Amino acid sequence: MRLHLSSWPEVETYLKGSRGIVVPVGSTEQHGPSGLIGTDVICPEVIALKAAEEAGFLVAPSFNVGIAPHHMGFPGTISLRPETMIAAMGDWVQSLATHGFERIYFFNGHGGNIGTIKAALAGFAGDPVLSAASGNRGPVQVKCANWWDFAPVMDFCRATYGAGHGSHATPSEIAVTQFAYPEAIKAVAGIAPKIAANGRYTDAADFRAKFPDGRMGSDPTLAAPEDGERLIGLSAAGLVADYDQFVRS
Repeated sequence: MRLHLSSWPEVETYLKGSRGIVVPVGSTEQHGPSGLIGTDVICPEVIALKAAEEAGFLVAPSFNVGIAPHHMGFPGTISLRPETMIAAMGDWVQSLATHGFERIYFFNGHGGNIGTIKAALAGFAGDPVLSAASGNRGPVQVKCANWWDFAPVMDFCRATYGAGHGSHATPSEIAVTQFAYPEAIKAVAGIAPKIAANGRYTDAADFRAKFPDGRMGSDPTLAAPEDGERLIGLSAAGLVADYDQFVRS
């Protein structure tokens, strides 16, 4: 069930049986020469929808722009300031809480969001309004997990991609987008070096200088749509179990 494809009476009915919702959150940023700019929001969105088919929870519209200033050297990237993202997340949570939602689960697809999301969650935990029951709900709890957090997902990545997995424009995330949007698969002929360099960087200019095609430690030519299907299934199973425990807490 998708919030933005539902009517308000449908949401009202949903809230009579469940007070939880999953919010996919990601980024709009470059993902190397073959990765889609929307990769980091496509992955959690596709996985959340797969999990919702089994578990029956409500999926919110995706929060599709995140913290990506280090990718601003590549055309197409859009980035938020941390304070902007925290404020927007706060508005989402306050709105959902007003309607009676008590368990709000952010499902993340971008490593660069993690610090900002943790800061936002710390603020929610200390908010006296969210922490107290109101007329139509109990105290609100907010959680975040990354789609790759579940052990079977990382086990699959290590076994399938080895040293070519890397940390950005990885074959795993590109495989998920290939399965979700096969018509958008990009050719990667002539990519060099096969496994990109990895290391530290400072700002966007330094990132572009050190990683000129946008990859970090990865070999995206290893990606395949069938791997994406498998990864979606593994992560969705982890999400179902983790979400169920969260809403029961």
